[in-house]
Amino acid sequence: MINRHVVILLLCSLSFLLLHAGAEALDAQTYLEKGNAAFNEKKYDEAIQNYGKALSMKPDFTDAYYNRGLAYYKRGRYAEAVADFTKVLAVNPDYTDVYYHRGLAHFKKGHHEKAIEDYTKAISLDPNLAEVYLNRGIAYAYNKQYEEAIEDYNKAILLRPNYESAYFNRGVAYTRKAAADFRKVCDMGNKLACDNFKQISD
Repeated sequence: MINRHVVILLLCSLSFLLLHAGAEALDAQTYLEKGNAAFNEKKYDEAIQNYGKALSMKPDFTDAYYNRGLAYYKRGRYAEAVADFTKVLAVNPDYTDVYYHRGLAHFKKGHHEKAIEDYTKAISLDPNLAEVYLNRGIAYAYNKQYEEAIEDYNKAILLRPNYESAYFNRGVAYTRKAAADFRKVCDMGNKLACDNFKQISD
């Protein structure tokens, strides 16, 4: 027969653990909100500290990982941003915004192919994101894939007809593609192409 006092002690211990777990979750949420307030005030280092405290209490807190990733990005700490975004995607592999922001961080690191992969995944989840098409186009342009870049700028403009950045980058891509074509023909001995290449280059 189980001792009555032992049962009471076990119940009290269980209640304490449940209350303690609830308090930890509440504290993690509080630190998340403090981090968000700091982020909104552009105090990114303070935000990172608060998100870290939230994660120390709740290690699987994906909102804290995502927001800390954004804060890392704002501070130019792109490798850490990629790491936090990756942790979010391990739990939620269909989080469109995270793929987009991880793509931005990859691009800042100079990893254009990885950026294109993330932008492409984001587009597969939501094909109506003009900003993602724009940034994938920029990544393609850095890889000198001008036709792909122009196609993405066209899609961005279709979704957002007054998208100034898309028009500007499309113009740049057309110019660079033309320069590459003129240079190629110039190397074949075409003087007119050489003149055009020189004019574009100048």
